[in-house]
Amino acid sequence: MTRLMTLLVTAVLALPVFAAELGDDGLHKTSWMRDTFKDLSEDLAEANAEGKRLAIIVEQRGCIYCTKMHEDVFPLPEVSNYIAENYFVVQINLHGDTEIVDFDGEILTEKAAVQKWGVLFTPTILFMSEDTASDDTAQTAAVTIMPGAFGAGTTIDMFTWVYEKRYALEGNEDFQRYHARRIQERNNGSAD
Repeated sequence: MTRLMTLLVTAVLALPVFAAELGDDGLHKTSWMRDTFKDLSEDLAEANAEGKRLAIIVEQRGCIYCTKMHEDVFPLPEVSNYIAENYFVVQINLHGDTEIVDFDGEILTEKAAVQKWGVLFTPTILFMSEDTASDDTAQTAAVTIMPGAFGAGTTIDMFTWVYEKRYALEGNEDFQRYHARRIQERNNGSAD
């Protein structure tokens, strides 16, 4: 009986903190995603006022890779807590008809915006600069773009790399070198 209890406790502790639910649009919803008017300049101003970085996550209904991120990666406490504490996340539907206002002032549907930005895959996360010019688009204002689904280690490393503005540091530690160093520091040799 003691062995069974140990296995049950271990199994419960291994469960994610929360699993994202599907919204009416068929996209996964998390507690750290913001429901905004999708005016990107306003979203950036609000993120800056909160001391957070703006990230735009593009997803689509039925995306198996989005599901992987929302079931296996985002619910992990170290990932979800880091994002919630440091990021203002706005979700865009790859095929959506909701109007958004890009940084350059252009009003267009979500699907037209992602086409304008050249986003082809879901999920794709655009990490915004804290400063944008009036002629920037989300694509040109992004300090980096994370296309696709990744494991927890890669994901937390990317969010950390951007939040710490490591892309702007002198030297040759680009994201891949940073990520390799972080893998070694985790001391288990695992990328995730």
